[in-house]
Amino acid sequence: MNNTLIKFDVRTVFIHSLIFGLPFLVLITNFGVGLCSVGFLMVALYHWRRATPALLPHLTNIRGVLVAVGLFLLLAVANAAFSPDGRARDLEKPLRMLLAASAMLTVLVCRPSRKALWWGLIAGAFAGAAFIAYQRWVLGLERPGGLINSITYGDLMLLMGLLCLAATLDFAGRAAVWPALGALAGLVGSIATGTRGGWVAILFSMVLLARYGHVLRGRRRKGLALLGLALLVSSYFIPQTGARERLDQGINDVRQYVDGEQRYTNVGVRIELWRTALHVIERSPLVGASVPNVRRQLEAMVESGQSRPFVLEFEHFHNDMVQQLVYGGIIGLLVWLATLVAPFVFFLRQMRQPGLAAPALAGMLLTLSYFSFGLTEVIFWSVRSAMFYALMMFVLVGFCLSGRQPGAPAHARTVA
Repeated sequence: MNNTLIKFDVRTVFIHSLIFGLPFLVLITNFGVGLCSVGFLMVALYHWRRATPALLPHLTNIRGVLVAVGLFLLLAVANAAFSPDGRARDLEKPLRMLLAASAMLTVLVCRPSRKALWWGLIAGAFAGAAFIAYQRWVLGLERPGGLINSITYGDLMLLMGLLCLAATLDFAGRAAVWPALGALAGLVGSIATGTRGGWVAILFSMVLLARYGHVLRGRRRKGLALLGLALLVSSYFIPQTGARERLDQGINDVRQYVDGEQRYTNVGVRIELWRTALHVIERSPLVGASVPNVRRQLEAMVESGQSRPFVLEFEHFHNDMVQQLVYGGIIGLLVWLATLVAPFVFFLRQMRQPGLAAPALAGMLLTLSYFSFGLTEVIFWSVRSAMFYALMMFVLVGFCLSGRQPGAPAHARTVA
């Protein structure tokens, strides 16, 4: 990209710092995501006169995404208002996810370089990997989780690695080594946490990359994909990674559950939670049940011997779809799925546009990864992970839309 096109005034530095800081700060601070979300909102409000005309030409393209996130909030409002046990605090996540659209408006109005996001991902992957490696191999923690927990940390590390892989499309020549190293750092960081469930995202991503493998042009990018796969496979044979032990433990957990032996294992707990949740879902399949109501049902099932006592120790059901069915019913599940499917469809359509392969592929990897993570964990449980999804999604949407604006260059912005 021609740097002469950018005026490095205070506003430009602030906007690029916001975009850089979102992926860089998410794993190494407790305040990063919240700080960036407030920053994007302030910028959007400051430029509100310019934001509306900037967004109007794109409403048709982005309508599905906005409707999906809006319905997610509307359903939460309805539950809080009309449920006997409704809680106002349940509005926080869906409201903040909708307000994350301010990130899209910021990109549309201020037109920052995609370079800021890619370098933020690279730096974030390096910092996150270094932090978790220190906890694992210096402090000796068996399942390190940074400032959150091992599962969410491992999932987000893997996600950042996958997004770095998409970022290589915006780097020319030897400069592609930087996002390549970021992708490897993300994979190493995920392995260090000992997380297994998140690896499902790799399988789904491989299918996606096989479909759009032509965009990973060049021997370096294809070599990177093969190197990452080799690293993942080799981790099984390296005792220090703990991958083999974790996989063998998972297989043994399933055998124990099937044989009716000790069920208080990582896999056994999940299966028992899902089995118990099915009984709760059967009683209110359409709209779900409130948090106090579900708690009362679980206590009754434990007391009657229908479920194991340890189900009362967990805050959620370790599966996003099950979680939505329990508390939102079929309606809640469909609305939640829309917040993943609508952005995925949007990014899929952008793949046909010239110059948008990098943000479009990153957007598809983002939504697909969060769906994959949710198969064995409630990845949207914490505000941090839910907001990171929403902000990253809207930032990538903004870059896709700004690339389609009249007067914008048709070719990809290449980072030298």
